[in-house]
Amino acid sequence: MPNLLNLARYVYVMNHSTFCIFIDTVCEGRIPAWHDEKGMPVVYPTIEAAQREIADDVMEKLRQFLEGERDFEDAMTVEDYILPVDVLPDGSILDEDDNCFGKKDW
Repeated sequence: MPNLLNLARYVYVMNHSTFCIFIDTVCEGRIPAWHDEKGMPVVYPTIEAAQREIADDVMEKLRQFLEGERDFEDAMTVEDYILPVDVLPDGSILDEDDNCFGKKDW
């Protein structure tokens, strides 16, 4: 008989799919790029909402380049990418490889 607690967790998770913006780091590997004021990963209800967030960030970097605040190469580099994630009851998320990301302790 399957573990009902795990089964219930996955049924809940499968019904709450959202999207998160990630970045790859040298030390930690894949991590959420943005965290909210509580330290939790920021999630988006649609892929378009996540794409718009990345586009907004790119436009800000281009503005900084045009004002002489950032190098061209840095302004044109987009390292962010979007993955579907499942939101758990505590607000932490699971990515497609079942990596769990919770509160970021600064």
